Amino acid sequence: MAIIVKSSFDLEKMRAAGMVLRDLFADLEPEIRPGVATGQLDAYIEKYIRDRGCRPSFKNLYGFPASACISVNEEVVHGIPGPRVLRDGDIVKVDVGVVFGGFHADAARTYAVGEISEETKRLLETTKAALDAALEQARVGNYVSDISSRVQEVVEAAGYSVVRDYVGHGVGRNLHEEPQVPNYVHEGQVPVRLRKGMTLAVEPMVNAGTYEVVVKHDNWTVRTKDGRLSANFEDTVAITETGPYILTR
Repeated sequence: MAIIVKSSFDLEKMRAAGMVLRDLFADLEPEIRPGVATGQLDAYIEKYIRDRGCRPSFKNLYGFPASACISVNEEVVHGIPGPRVLRDGDIVKVDVGVVFGGFHADAARTYAVGEISEETKRLLETTKAALDAALEQARVGNYVSDISSRVQEVVEAAGYSVVRDYVGHGVGRNLHEEPQVPNYVHEGQVPVRLRKGMTLAVEPMVNAGTYEVVVKHDNWTVRTKDGRLSANFEDTVAITETGPYILTR
C-alpha cells in the first residue's frame, strides 16, 4: 500500500482548492430550491470552479460526464446531473472535487430543498455529526479504523446504517489515493497508522434503512436498495502535528 505523504507546499495547494470548495458550498445554498434542475446546478458549479482558476476533478474522470455528482433522496452517490427538477421536501447531495496546482480537494454536502420533515433533518444532522466525530480522530498515531469506528458508532446509535460498498480515500495529486477509509470497522481490516502529511477524504454515507445499495441503469448512480433516504457529508483533512487540519472548511 503506497501512501503519499504531502509536504507543506503540497498542503498549501490543497488548501487553496479546499477554500474554493468551502466558498462554493456556501454560495450554492440559495441556488438549491424547488424548480431547479440538477443540470443547472452542475453548470453553476463548473463555471464557479473555472472562474477561480481551478478545474473540476470529476469531469471526464473514469468517463463521468459532469463536474459534480448530484444525488437526490434515495440516491446515495455518483448521481449524474441532468433534467431532474428538485421539489420541495427533497434532499440533494452535492459531491465536488477541485484541482489547483496539480492537487485535489474533495468534499460533499447534503442540502434540504425547501421544507423537509423533522426525521429527515435528523438524518442530515446525524450524518454531519458522524463526519465531525470522525475528523477528530484524524491525528498522528491514530489509525484509519479510529475514523471508521467513530462514524459507525454515531450512525448506528441513531438507528441508521452506514454504506459498506463505497468508502472514503486518500486524496492529493490524484483524486483517489491510498488508503481506503471505510465508514465501518470490519474483520480483517488492515491497520493503517496515521502520520504527519497524510491527507484523507472522509465521507460518511448514511442510509435511513438498510446499508445495501444498488447501481441504477446509467451505471453510475447508486441508490439505497430499499428506496429510503440517504445523506452524505465529506471533507478533506490533513494529518498534522497539531491535530486535524480540515482543508475544505
